[in-house]
Amino acid sequence: MSITLAGVSAGYGRSPAIVENIDLTIETGEVTVLIGPNGCGKSTLLKTIGRLLKPRSGSIHVDELDVLATDPKRVARTIAYLPQSPIVPVSITVEQLVGYGRAPHQSLLGLRSARDIELVDAAIATTGLEDFRHKAVAEMSGGQRQRAFIAMALAQDTPYVMLDEPTTFLDIRHQMETMELVRQLHDAGRTSIVVLHDIAQAARYGDRLVVMHAGRIVAQGKPAAVVTPELLHSVYGLNCMVYPDPVTGTPVVTPLRSA
Repeated sequence: MSITLAGVSAGYGRSPAIVENIDLTIETGEVTVLIGPNGCGKSTLLKTIGRLLKPRSGSIHVDELDVLATDPKRVARTIAYLPQSPIVPVSITVEQLVGYGRAPHQSLLGLRSARDIELVDAAIATTGLEDFRHKAVAEMSGGQRQRAFIAMALAQDTPYVMLDEPTTFLDIRHQMETMELVRQLHDAGRTSIVVLHDIAQAARYGDRLVVMHAGRIVAQGKPAAVVTPELLHSVYGLNCMVYPDPVTGTPVVTPLRSA
């Protein structure tokens, strides 16, 4: 399976399109990371793939499944989407939140099956939240809360998982824990699409980077091939050095002072 976008343009209301004429294939079994400056269209593209935003033109397919012409509930059984800074009711517990991930698989009555319970329990265990399952999500730390939302996406049991800036507002330890969870999804056979701002983090955890600028894709490929001083200057207006991380060998970026 793969996600294929052809000629996709999208925006909000009557404003000019934010993403324009996007052609992109998300390869199965990879962690694809979207990077680029603020306002370049990364989050808009993610919402469009997940059918939260209707494109103005183009097509989106998961193999033979036409995402734009398919029942939203069926799409939600194929692609799980975790938005940036999601909001939950104050009193909702971890177990209840994770249970919401099963909604696309349930009838209108919302009755839980043995399979629903099994997948919720597995998602809570995978994210290390067994001791917090009855705790209110609103009372948890930022890192714990993010793990709870990722558990909800896990319980949705989809082949594709999309995460919009999952490390925002987290300290460095919890950023790493969150991205390690993304790699666990990969190891379990999930295909992930992630929006990140930290270029070194994207290069460390992504199998493929897709670089966006002004609503268009300007580069894509393996991190070492994509993260170059020339590209970063072109996209970010940044003078920098790029060198391999001493531990992982993936690209690290050090900005240079302007002359």
